[in-house]
Amino acid sequence: MKRAYALARPLLFKLEPERAHRLSIEALKHGLVPRRNLPIDARLRVSLAGINFPNPIGLAAGYDKDAEVPDAALRLGFGFAEVGTITPKPQDGNPQPRVFRLESERALINRLGFNNGGEADAFERMQARVRKPGIVGVNVGANKETSDRIADYVSGISLFEPVASYLTVNISSPNTPGLRDLQAGDALDKLLAALVAARNGLAAIAATKRKPLFVKVAPDLDLLQIQEIAAVCKRHKADGLIVSNTTLSRPRTMKGHPLAEETGGLSGRPLFARSTWALAAFRRAVGRDFPVIGVGGVDGPEAAIAKFEAGADLVQLYTGLVYEGPDLPLRILNGLVGHLDRVGARHVLDLKGRRVDEILEAGPPTD
Repeated sequence: MKRAYALARPLLFKLEPERAHRLSIEALKHGLVPRRNLPIDARLRVSLAGINFPNPIGLAAGYDKDAEVPDAALRLGFGFAEVGTITPKPQDGNPQPRVFRLESERALINRLGFNNGGEADAFERMQARVRKPGIVGVNVGANKETSDRIADYVSGISLFEPVASYLTVNISSPNTPGLRDLQAGDALDKLLAALVAARNGLAAIAATKRKPLFVKVAPDLDLLQIQEIAAVCKRHKADGLIVSNTTLSRPRTMKGHPLAEETGGLSGRPLFARSTWALAAFRRAVGRDFPVIGVGGVDGPEAAIAKFEAGADLVQLYTGLVYEGPDLPLRILNGLVGHLDRVGARHVLDLKGRRVDEILEAGPPTD
């Protein structure tokens, strides 16, 4: 299948990126991508925030914005899938063109701006699959023109809490003006107070177990900001962090690329170093036991292993699929199994945090 995708990719890349993305959604929706035969290995199972993940590799938010194909994505080999970002009202996002492939860098720049069909349609799809197996999280955000961002997030948490395996609060997209301001101490304090109260209230009314609430943060943070966010999340008993979203920085290696100065968030291979440094910094700030999911630049087994060594409990990816194709999750899982065999590890989380000190001593990447 990897060879088949390598042959098909040049044709797909002749299409505008959003059109190619839409074709991939339709292919999954209509069963044109076959189920993968996954390695069954107890060393890959992870219990986190009250959820038993069959393996630690997940599909990040941004691919399946409207919860159209979460179960088809799981059949690719992902241990979990995250849909969204979903806002209360439908919105078109920013004007096109707004997604750019940087093929030589194996990267994307996007300024989509939370384009999605809104809560109502996505809720119907999530409700229809609620009794199906598989872990599907819902990533929620605020509408660009909202007058009350906290109310938008409360709306998403309240609506999706009964039908999601977990909930993610996206306060780190660079493509909605001012959204990242919610990462600041006082703003985050107010937001999490409202969201945790809403989540806890729903669980109490329904007499059900509380769904985990994760906070997705940016990679463009300094150590003081990271420590502040970590403290607020722990104080409000958030269930974990997702580190990280796309970056506004442009690594030196991209200098001179004709698309490097396009406005938007950068994802893919050039994000790896910055997001992995942020992951290690958050791991040190929250301690060993607080759940952290590592995202950014994962396009093969080596990158996934590096995320675990930087402190991740679970790993997500998206842009890597664009360049590596639908066999990527299976290739990473097989690579993890082989690595555990080589190093004699009893479990994938034996790798967790092995290189945190080394990464932080080297300092953050310089752009």
